[in-house]
Amino acid sequence: MSPTFTSLEVRNYRLWAAGALVSNIGTWMGRVGQDWLVLTVLTDGSATALGIVTGLQFLPFLLLAPWAGLIADRFPKRRTLLLTQTSLALSSLLLGVLAVTGTAQLWHVYAIALLQGVTTAIDNPARQAFVSEMVPPEQLANAVALNSASFNAGRLIGPGVAGLVIAWWGTGEALLLNTVTFLFVIVALLRLRVGELRPAPLARGSGGIREGFHYVRRRGDIQLVLVLVFVLGTFGMNFQITMALMATKVFDKGAGEFGLLGSIMAVGSLTAALLSARRRTPRLRVLLVSLVGFSISAALAAAAPTYWWFAAALIPVGLTALTALTTANAMVQTRVSPEMRGRVMALYMAIFMGGTPVGAPLIGWISEQFGARWTIGIGAVAVGLTLIGVSVWLSRSQNVRVSYESQRRPRVRVTASPIAQDGERPTVSVPEPAR
Repeated sequence: MSPTFTSLEVRNYRLWAAGALVSNIGTWMGRVGQDWLVLTVLTDGSATALGIVTGLQFLPFLLLAPWAGLIADRFPKRRTLLLTQTSLALSSLLLGVLAVTGTAQLWHVYAIALLQGVTTAIDNPARQAFVSEMVPPEQLANAVALNSASFNAGRLIGPGVAGLVIAWWGTGEALLLNTVTFLFVIVALLRLRVGELRPAPLARGSGGIREGFHYVRRRGDIQLVLVLVFVLGTFGMNFQITMALMATKVFDKGAGEFGLLGSIMAVGSLTAALLSARRRTPRLRVLLVSLVGFSISAALAAAAPTYWWFAAALIPVGLTALTALTTANAMVQTRVSPEMRGRVMALYMAIFMGGTPVGAPLIGWISEQFGARWTIGIGAVAVGLTLIGVSVWLSRSQNVRVSYESQRRPRVRVTASPIAQDGERPTVSVPEPAR
């Protein structure tokens, strides 16, 4: 089998991946249907109402992260996922029935959005950590990358399918179809061969939440990844806002052109996920180089003279952003202790998703003060400055030096100088071919 899809050799993961792909398509259908219901049926295009719905769905990631991670580590992940996926299916069914019968009210959407946000906050760390129980350690990075590919495939297909279903039948029908897609994940979970899973030791005793924070405090490598993910997520990943502002205010385009930008960027994101799946080991070098590429491509997008140049620049933006996120996710999952994986991944998601409430208002303020182009430019600046700080920190505290050599074949040379007990600094030079 191709190295890109090596994890699919494992029966359990193959079942899970198939169900997850269908569910991801349905998730994006549900998001489009929910937003359309709020904007066109329950309000007269109220952006405030839509913002409240979005906040209710994402705020639980930040508030419940410590407890969600502890649940993932303390209880069997397969059982947790069966409960969360069933809850999400029932909440989607309820909203679909309310929409089809014409009885839906705005407060119904608020309540269901909050319920789904709480459930997803519990589901996410368990789902992230569950991958390691289905595949052997040497295939974990590949499985993480394929999960990202599945998510972005859903982002490519789901909105288009939702648009067709809404146009042909209605918003409620799109929400009900999303409910059906949850059944694929539930059936996949029920059909897994439990005896072939590799369950991590379950957390026991008291102090589980504090233990998770203490573990991360002792791990400088994980802290470094979390800092990079926070900056990228807070300042660089507000694509729905930045693309809307660029399309409407800079290039004077309509909804159709705005929607096209998301699909174009998803091409780069999907490509990044498939390329990441070919790498056996996630490397810090790949993470740093992809963030350099993001800074450059985001700066080019911000300076694009026309709509089509901007659209073209979004491909490398999506490519580099998702390469960074996939590599960061795999680095954390492969380096963390199995019994701590749920709590650390919950913290990872809280830092990544929790930056949105900070970044979104800031992006809006920047647009008003400096213009729409700076809503993307600020991401390039923030990530670039962070990379400079990380480089200084690595060279001073970790004795790591990264240099570029251009000879017959370009190479990236990583030089580490560990401090010996006698005070000497033996130098170990490790040349690595640039990728």
